Amino acid sequence: MLYPEVLSDTINSFRKFPGVGEKTAERYALATMEFSDEDIETIIKNISECKKRLHKCSVCGHLTDKEICSICDDSGREENLICVVEDYKSVFMFEKTGTFRGKYHVLNGLISPIDGIYPEDINMSPLMNRIDANDKNAEIILALKPSIEGETTTLYIKKIFENKNIKVSRLSYGIPMGVDIDYLDSITLDRALLDRKEIS
Repeated sequence: MLYPEVLSDTINSFRKFPGVGEKTAERYALATMEFSDEDIETIIKNISECKKRLHKCSVCGHLTDKEICSICDDSGREENLICVVEDYKSVFMFEKTGTFRGKYHVLNGLISPIDGIYPEDINMSPLMNRIDANDKNAEIILALKPSIEGETTTLYIKKIFENKNIKVSRLSYGIPMGVDIDYLDSITLDRALLDRKEIS
């Protein structure tokens, strides 16, 4: 066997992280041998605390350690401008641009019948409730990846709100087909947001 069993197990653990191949996992595992016991304990504690304390915001579905996330709780943001995203990773990407001053709604998935994911399986009901409770003309910005699943979900949401006084727009094209929002650079994402188009 190339590695001692405990080192091999550690390498396999690191390989569970997205984008981490065998060589990177090996470097990570070997690097831990140089960490102090205190550093190791801190890493373990932080990961454990994330797993225990982080959960979905009761309003928008974003990741938070409180009942309501800091974005939903921010009265300085525009209540009637809601950016709809697939997952919380996309929220973090938009927040890095620093230009969007509305709020978010996290679907926690996209409609994909071939994968057994139907409209009732995504986080739609709270979004409908938020729109119904909003007494101002609202705009929903659909920031979903350009894929079959993203397009299916976009058309579904557009249909849900077509008889309401709601503007539904989407990010401008120019985003490569099939690319997840969280892989885009902040300049591309910011431009796609500013150049958004209303769905007719």
